[in-house]
Amino acid sequence: MEDHLAALTEAARRTSAAAPTIAAWGRHLAAVFEHGGRLLACGNGGSAAEAQHLTGELVGRFRHERRPLSAIALHADTSATTAIVNDYGDHEVFARQVHAHGRPGDVLVCLSTSGSSQNVVAAAKAAHEVGVTAWALTGPAPNPLAALCDDAVTVEAPSTATVQELHLALVHALCAALDDALGVTA
Repeated sequence: MEDHLAALTEAARRTSAAAPTIAAWGRHLAAVFEHGGRLLACGNGGSAAEAQHLTGELVGRFRHERRPLSAIALHADTSATTAIVNDYGDHEVFARQVHAHGRPGDVLVCLSTSGSSQNVVAAAKAAHEVGVTAWALTGPAPNPLAALCDDAVTVEAPSTATVQELHLALVHALCAALDDALGVTA
């Protein structure tokens, strides 16, 4: 336990350098939502849980009351997901949904602890094809997803668990930055 917390503390210290990026993402998202846009999010396993956590905070609320914001976790529609996997293969599961739901000016948040998940990378490529801004939250750089996205925050950590824990902190930081940019107060 002590080793895990020490690694988490060190990784959090390094990741704090991403604060200006997260603040800029919050401002960008505020403009997207103010113009009727949406956020899409994707990931596998624990990263899917983080993606759904992010969209839940936006459709619901983070700290304070505000209007619901349009956000879709692409893995959460199990019927579409299983149909796409069956008909097109698992590598297309998110890309096909980005083509269906993404509109120019929207944002796709891609979460991957490895940064090399084939279906998440394919989603980022699809985002570029339809004019959606793609951001990545990944584990250590360099990785294909971070290189492909418009912007990325990479977490330098020794374990997947630590990367996921910091991704949750970054998701909450993004929600706080967004609410600040929207002028949401208590």
